[in-house]
Amino acid sequence: MLRSIRTAGVGMLLAAGVGSAVLYYLLRRSVPRTRGRLRLKGLHSQVEIIRDRWGVPHIYASNRPDLMFAFGFIQAQDRFWQMELHRLLGMGSLAEVLGEAALEIDRLSRHVGFRRAAQRDWEQAKEVEREVLEAFSAGINSYLASSSLPIEFKILRYRPKLWQPVESLAFAKFLAWTLNGNWDYEVLRSWTVERFGPELAAELEPNYPPGQPLIVPAGAEAHGANPPLEEEFAKVQDLILATGRAMSNCWAVSGAKSVTGKPILANDPHLPLQMPSLWYEAHLDSPELKVAGACLPGFPSILIGHNQDIAWGLTAALADGDDLFVERVDPDDPHRYEFQGQWLEADVVQEEIKVRGRKGPAREEIVITRHGPIISPCIRGETRPLALKTTILEPAHPIEIVLMLMSATNWGEFREALRGWPAPPQSFSYADVKGNIGYQLAGLIPMRARGYGMVPSPGWTDEYEWTGFIPFDELPSSSNPETQWSASANNKIVDDDYPYFLTFNYANGYRQQRIVQLLGSKEKFSLDDFKAMQADLYSIPGRELARYIISLPAGEEWVRRAQTFVKAWDYLLSPNSVAACIVEVFFSHLVRKALQEKLGSWSEFYLGRGIHRLRDEGHFFGDSASWILDKITSRPQWFAEKSWQEAMAEALASAMAELRTLLGDDVSRWQWGRLHSQRFHHVLGRGPALARLFNRGPVPVGGDANTLWQAAYYPRHQYQCDSYNASYRQIIDLSDFNKSLAVIPSGQSGQPSARHYADQISLWQRGEYHPMPWDRADVEAVAEARFILEPGGDGTGV
Repeated sequence: MLRSIRTAGVGMLLAAGVGSAVLYYLLRRSVPRTRGRLRLKGLHSQVEIIRDRWGVPHIYASNRPDLMFAFGFIQAQDRFWQMELHRLLGMGSLAEVLGEAALEIDRLSRHVGFRRAAQRDWEQAKEVEREVLEAFSAGINSYLASSSLPIEFKILRYRPKLWQPVESLAFAKFLAWTLNGNWDYEVLRSWTVERFGPELAAELEPNYPPGQPLIVPAGAEAHGANPPLEEEFAKVQDLILATGRAMSNCWAVSGAKSVTGKPILANDPHLPLQMPSLWYEAHLDSPELKVAGACLPGFPSILIGHNQDIAWGLTAALADGDDLFVERVDPDDPHRYEFQGQWLEADVVQEEIKVRGRKGPAREEIVITRHGPIISPCIRGETRPLALKTTILEPAHPIEIVLMLMSATNWGEFREALRGWPAPPQSFSYADVKGNIGYQLAGLIPMRARGYGMVPSPGWTDEYEWTGFIPFDELPSSSNPETQWSASANNKIVDDDYPYFLTFNYANGYRQQRIVQLLGSKEKFSLDDFKAMQADLYSIPGRELARYIISLPAGEEWVRRAQTFVKAWDYLLSPNSVAACIVEVFFSHLVRKALQEKLGSWSEFYLGRGIHRLRDEGHFFGDSASWILDKITSRPQWFAEKSWQEAMAEALASAMAELRTLLGDDVSRWQWGRLHSQRFHHVLGRGPALARLFNRGPVPVGGDANTLWQAAYYPRHQYQCDSYNASYRQIIDLSDFNKSLAVIPSGQSGQPSARHYADQISLWQRGEYHPMPWDRADVEAVAEARFILEPGGDGTGV
């Protein structure tokens, strides 16, 4: 998604006619004030903001409305360009600023209807939600009235509108859907079934391997039973007409397994990295609310963090909340569709999208059936009328829920807050100062009358309808497990005897397996142990792949050299490791070879090619390690004219040839980090001049999709880590919150000339952290700047 938005931000908008002196002046003017006093309309009383030496604001207010006002103001000071981008994405208005290249993104956003759903939620919002959103928006608008805009607005010659509360809700729905929906994989599955049949499509699904760990109960293993997918996929053959995800790690140990005698909780969500970071750190303090952690700019909530009593983290549960339905449309009236033998009238919405550079708007007619909006006009090559039914569009009260979450003081209140958690479903880890730990799956997960929702279903019959959502009290949950630890890493949550279907989209379990190994390796854990775990680069599938490489017959000199390095490998995907580089490139060549044997050029969809610019990467390759290792043993005749050993020998030879092309003939310089580096791109950072201003990196990184330090890549990007990485790391010490640690892979500020624009990159790259001071005395000890906001003014300094 973010790569597509960067692409949209180029062209005539970035004509670089700005002289260096003018650019320097604009940059200096854009940096916000962080010291002194400022009078602002909308405040009721004084607010004090202390920024620590890492740029994290600690906001002290005497009431919640002023706290949220200041929260909006400070977010805007540091990240308003990013917030504006978030707003435009949620509202489907990106093309208004970035032009024709962004229209494809806006069209899908308008068809899905994030803005329409957000408007409904705002109209149904409770009083406390309106209070928070209105105060937060007022703070943002006070920034707009009193401050110079970031340099991006000057480059684009664009003046933003005032912020509206509904826009925060629209962005939240947009981000939730793009990070966790699986509609694109349903389309790809159906296309694959159409071209290759249900049997092969089923072969391309990475099953959750037997023996891999579950989340609930902690320490249990999957038995490996898998439903007959061929039957599920076969139904799509009758629907062929003539005519993407987020990952994370999270774990907690009880006081019995902690050197402090109190729990420790660690969380690192895996998302695409960018400039500035997706996450923003903050500490909020008022009589009603005391909380610290990470938020998403444009939304008034700490989503990962702690208050004075509890700490929590989250990982994507990957539960399936998207289903596509093929509608049977009246050939004489495209606004009528069939359901149970009757013709029903669809709702029709007319949308106008302003496009920069166009004289008139682009017009979209959106047809909405009982299942949801028809989105197929936005998917190239799709001729079926596909209606999207998604939990993201269900009515929700997200502000009320996050307020309850941030204010919870115990396990019961924590669960009660999550009872209303909307979509997408998340795996929540919990710990409190009294020594308790727990796990709770939360969110809307549909129950289906038939099938698993893996491919589009017929919309004209009620056979595949949703019959409700899994009741909250029946969602997987665990409190104070006997293991004294709880963990989740996007892996399978419960075994197949659980009475409800959750998803087939689980990660393959290697990260969770490594977490379980490490948590079983010691009796008690410290903060340093958790730091080492978050930076762990041990590759479980790499160990198996290395065994295959070593077992190949000694061939040409380059193969023998490769085997020499692999024999001495420690199974760590370190950035300076030659063996790691050889194994990873061999792995990608072997997967490509296995896919091309059955799919030919269609394999590109499974190697990272997306079906839409909001889904510019496929799902398959990230989980292909378990798939390829299973096929090697279970399908000896996979290749028509060769054995697996012959295929592996060819893959190793071609990998050596690619490495020589990319890195030269000196094998000692084939370090993994020379291929596998992390770049930090800004939306406007594609042209050479602006790239130097906005972008950072590349920096070498280790790991891959299966290491605890997850650093996924796709072969089509030549091993660059442009997919997922640790977008935020946090370790909470429940014995003393002041000892807690965090790091974001860029910096707090979104202003390129600011000190805190990129000052955490080196910390993040080294697996290091900054403290999260909690008590006022500890905050004062690391204070860098003090800013006082006072009521009753016009935005002038005093």
